[in-house]
Amino acid sequence: MKCFQPDCIPMSFRSMLLVIVAGLAMPHFLSSAEGQTSTAEQPTSNSTEEPTLIPRSILFGNPQRANARVSPNGKWLSFLAPVDGILNVWVAPIDDLEKAKPVTKDKVRDIRGHYWAYTGDHIIYTQDKAGDENWHIYVTDVATGETKDLTPLDNIHAQVQDVSQKFPNEILVGLNDRIPQLHDIYRVDILTGDRELIQQNEGMAAYVTDDDFDVRFAFNYTPEGGTVLMKPKQAGETGEGAEWENFIETGPEDAMNTGPAGFDKSGNVLYLQDSRKRDTGALFAINLETGDKKLVAEDPRADVGSMIVHPTEKTIQAVSFNYTRDEWKILDESIRADLEYLESVEDGEVLITSRTLDDKLWTVAFLLDDGPIKFYLYDRPNKKASFLFSSRDDLDQYKLAKMHTPVIKSRDGLNLVSYLTLPVGSDPDGDGVPDKPLPLVLDVHGGPWARDEWGFNSTHQWLADRGYAVLSVNYRGSTGFGKNFTNAANGEWSRKMHDDLIDSVNWAVDEGIAQRDKIAIMGGSYGGYATLVGLTYTPDVFACGVDIVGPSSLVTLLQNIPPYWVPFMPVMKVRVGDVETEEGQAELLERSPLTRVDKIARPLLIGQGANDPRVTQLEADQIVGAMKIKHIPVTYVLYPDEGHGFAGEQNRMSFNAVTEAFLAEHLGGEVEPVGDDFEGSSIHVPVGADEVTGVAEALSKDRLEMPPKEEKAAE
Repeated sequence: MKCFQPDCIPMSFRSMLLVIVAGLAMPHFLSSAEGQTSTAEQPTSNSTEEPTLIPRSILFGNPQRANARVSPNGKWLSFLAPVDGILNVWVAPIDDLEKAKPVTKDKVRDIRGHYWAYTGDHIIYTQDKAGDENWHIYVTDVATGETKDLTPLDNIHAQVQDVSQKFPNEILVGLNDRIPQLHDIYRVDILTGDRELIQQNEGMAAYVTDDDFDVRFAFNYTPEGGTVLMKPKQAGETGEGAEWENFIETGPEDAMNTGPAGFDKSGNVLYLQDSRKRDTGALFAINLETGDKKLVAEDPRADVGSMIVHPTEKTIQAVSFNYTRDEWKILDESIRADLEYLESVEDGEVLITSRTLDDKLWTVAFLLDDGPIKFYLYDRPNKKASFLFSSRDDLDQYKLAKMHTPVIKSRDGLNLVSYLTLPVGSDPDGDGVPDKPLPLVLDVHGGPWARDEWGFNSTHQWLADRGYAVLSVNYRGSTGFGKNFTNAANGEWSRKMHDDLIDSVNWAVDEGIAQRDKIAIMGGSYGGYATLVGLTYTPDVFACGVDIVGPSSLVTLLQNIPPYWVPFMPVMKVRVGDVETEEGQAELLERSPLTRVDKIARPLLIGQGANDPRVTQLEADQIVGAMKIKHIPVTYVLYPDEGHGFAGEQNRMSFNAVTEAFLAEHLGGEVEPVGDDFEGSSIHVPVGADEVTGVAEALSKDRLEMPPKEEKAAE
């Protein structure tokens, strides 16, 4: 089971993790999964004769419905669904889904997530423009359909700091309008838009607030790459000129596995993930009045993951640990019967997505590896789950592949938790080894401070359906496996981190899974960097590579960061390298694919968003330019209205159409024709369109050139 409620982890710490420690992770969009129904109300099956290929439009198109949420007062059910092809928020009376209607009116860019304000009548969501990550916070009145921008400022990166049932008409918002590197904390009235400054940021990476909207702690990174959690010397004095003293300090070895995880109802107990004097990050409770520290939950293999928290009592009811799969430790016996019942509803992992304040209604999603997400409304007093909808009914007619969870040994003895998907029918006995070796795609996750997980994966299903084995590896540096595993990646970009990938490829060949001469490497963000490393540092291993928004030079990557990354840069110095000295730059260049372009001997496809603030267009432009100078073929796909990844449905469709044709040419898999997948997309292929069959023919002349600069700034 997993919990994605706003009250699972307080918004303050969640924002801190997502904004500061996001690193080069690709933004996940919407995944889906499906299971078999049992004791709950069952959906009607509409399966038909199994077609040959699963269309890309089904695997990568916007879901039909997703993100079910119940309002805190139990009046409304909300979800995401398309309006004229763009995902918007829909709302229905809790007892009549047929009366659902859209309440937001975004016509350009999908809304990718939302949650309820504690008024019970307002939806809150964030949105940027063309992938620039200048996030604004919006609120929609579900009765009137009026949407208000709560942060109507230019060139800002707004984040929700905290929400509280004690103040239903207000939220805390972090804004970097005064100093781009720092977020001040404002109290914002969601009805009027009025805001009041409650904490001017005087150099902190983040603040930790509580349900009373009081600033309790300040959080910062040390020059050595560690962290420090500070409390005011005088209780309650946190304003301008306030003095802070260290409360919890970590060295760089514990920086990514230790941090605050919220308060109890009284505000006198701080929950803390802590890896100090141990490997994995366990959950502790610290009594702030007495200083007593109590272990709440731990696992020797994995850091503490999600938490299920009571909506008003703030008691932690269950904690998850994810090694190969999510495993839950129940702390509150009052929910054991609920979780056991829900486990009987579908044969999949349970995600609690929202709860009413009276705790009588939950929305629950069921996640499988071989089907879409199924959403249910759970009546807790009556222990009854009623089916709401699937994210994609049109997947029902296809037989999807199962995901295996091998743990691969690296050459120096680390356990690399991995995920393998094989084409349906290629593994008759289900042991994770096909009856004959297959072409393989190594799909590398971004971050690198992120991880791959078990569950429905559109990319895995797509590539397996085309005849490939697909392998995703949690290489060293991936998070969730303890600090020793994370720290093993320090300074190892293009070195031991890449060795882990090569070891995994060799494992797949030795096990009879992969054909040695037909292995591709692909990935986004850090995964894109890994692709470029694969083709420049180990040029004979991979038959081809697909780089999506990956950095080509570690020097220019670190020299062109978003301003709000500045507080995090001491950590980057420890984990990646020192860009501020000549010696450091030389060492970073030595580990940069751009310096080894002449080693590229296999076909390369590059995808880039022109507005990417994390891995700027420069990273793609400079390696493509270097390859052109050396007359090395490359195909360059550029989107003027995208950022760090391809959020637009038609842009995703077009890039995957190019990728599918590219992989088929070099690995020999099946291909769905491009068809109309370029229509409605902003795709430009200024270099190498003729290197991929059918691409140049499908594009007009202007799309075979660099987009004009004014187009980049437009939606």
